[in-house]
Amino acid sequence: MPTITFIQHDGARQRIEAESGQSLMQAAQANLVPGILGDCGGSCSCATCHCYIEGAWAEALPAPAEDERLMLDCALHVLPSSRLACQVMLNEALDGLVVTLPASQL
Repeated sequence: MPTITFIQHDGARQRIEAESGQSLMQAAQANLVPGILGDCGGSCSCATCHCYIEGAWAEALPAPAEDERLMLDCALHVLPSSRLACQVMLNEALDGLVVTLPASQL
């Protein structure tokens, strides 16, 4: 089970255990992580699961698909490290993943 640390914009941290094969959004929702709404249920048709994944963790993920890039255009405070949590599929290689949430995801 990969362990994920979510960091809120105010610095508060929440560490969760997730199941391989589920999306980062599903794992966050199952563990009541504030700021990951997932209004579209994971169909990549909103940006309410916007998050930041930086450094080596970002490099470990496949590049965002075109639909994810287009949907990120609808998000606030987009950075080069921005991703949609519904499009990040978890696996054992992501154990220890650190995800930061933008202030706009309250």
